[in-house]
Amino acid sequence: MISWTLLYYISEWVIRLVMVAVVTRRRHPAAAMAWLLVIFFLPWVGLVLYLLVGENYLHGRRIKKHARLLTELKALGERFVDHPHIAHPRLSPSSSVTVALAQSLSGMPILGGNEVHFVAQTHEVIDQLIADIDAAQHHVHLLFYVYADDESGQCVADTLARAVQRGVTCRVLVDGVGSASMLKTLRPGMIEQGIEVQAALPVGLFRRRVARLDLRNHRKLAVIDGRIAYSGSQNIVNADYGRKDLIWRELMVRLTGPVVLELQAVFTGDWYFETDEWLNGPAFFPEPQETGSVAAQVLPSGPNYPTANFQRLVVAALHTAQKQVSMTTPYFIPDEPFLQAMQVAVLRGVDVDLIVPRRSDHVLVGAAGRAYYEGLLQAGVNLYLFTDGLLHAKTMRIDNHIALIGSSNFDIRSFALNFEINLLLYGEQVTEALRVRHEGYKERSERLTLDRWVQRSTTQVIIQDVAKLFSPLL
Repeated sequence: MISWTLLYYISEWVIRLVMVAVVTRRRHPAAAMAWLLVIFFLPWVGLVLYLLVGENYLHGRRIKKHARLLTELKALGERFVDHPHIAHPRLSPSSSVTVALAQSLSGMPILGGNEVHFVAQTHEVIDQLIADIDAAQHHVHLLFYVYADDESGQCVADTLARAVQRGVTCRVLVDGVGSASMLKTLRPGMIEQGIEVQAALPVGLFRRRVARLDLRNHRKLAVIDGRIAYSGSQNIVNADYGRKDLIWRELMVRLTGPVVLELQAVFTGDWYFETDEWLNGPAFFPEPQETGSVAAQVLPSGPNYPTANFQRLVVAALHTAQKQVSMTTPYFIPDEPFLQAMQVAVLRGVDVDLIVPRRSDHVLVGAAGRAYYEGLLQAGVNLYLFTDGLLHAKTMRIDNHIALIGSSNFDIRSFALNFEINLLLYGEQVTEALRVRHEGYKERSERLTLDRWVQRSTTQVIIQDVAKLFSPLL
């Protein structure tokens, strides 16, 4: 008679052998090795986790919707061709390569004639957004990973309610996990006041729309009347983010001009994915008007695209750099191509600065990121640890030509799993503005040296190296 212990032992080996074939067939080698490590040590636990979050493919229904979205975006792009109020500026050869790649990846062309303002203080972003909502005439569209039921979230909700009373349609799309608390507490009252509130990628064991449970909509985006837009790193939440001892430092941009229509297209696509309601027509996509001199381009990314758009773009941009690259990110877990691109840039004589928080709000992610510091320092990357709170801005500057700002971290999750949105801003005026911001961050940071870093304790080294093994899963 076979004992239960023997059956369990056999089942574990069946799982190990079967999952070797399954995992290696679908995943990149690094991610496959990380999953196999979990499965071989804890077969049943690893199997359950893999079934829940092991594959980032989407349900066929959502893929079909994305195909329709691409068709609509192509039609929108055709409106921009030879439009009298839209300029398509000529840029330097290195910038032109990035422009062409971004358009090939996402279908979004470069559009001139935009006005761009950086806003760094959380309360200033909320106050300005409230003022713009109070002036809205037709619609307000908000898409945020985190919409908190706190002072900021309540103030924005009250402003939306006032707008609805004036006849303005207000649509709010929030991530099902990042805004889980708000969906339970604040959403019912907002709906009663006439605000449309929808959860993106709701979590459930039997949900049909998305195969993987931890795919998240990490975008931060607001569009008012198709004329004004916001994007960047900030959510609808207080600056302390629920932690009185750690203030989050953000960076958003307020935009007007033709590029707002590209941001509108991203919102309407995500709204369509979740509600089956397609928002189109001149009320949502009004005739574009030039309002400034900045050329801009939108780069959405996510598992609904055939390639990792953001990862491809930033790796290519690093290879075009000639003098200086500076980056800020709260979470740094690079994949091998991105890490190599940073190292190659230094070898080519490019000055590469990386500014990250000294203190992370995610212990495992922070430990995994620190495991890469020694290699970066050995390669000659200038590494700065921001000390004045948690630097949450996600930015990149290439020479004095290209500025990137958005929702994407420089980590594998943002590269491959999250739905993200980033803005490419071109020209000396806007890149200089970002350079000034980066210099300010560096003044509030500690420069980390290799001599200092190699003196950390053996315990820290072991913890960081173990955490690094799970980098592809974080």
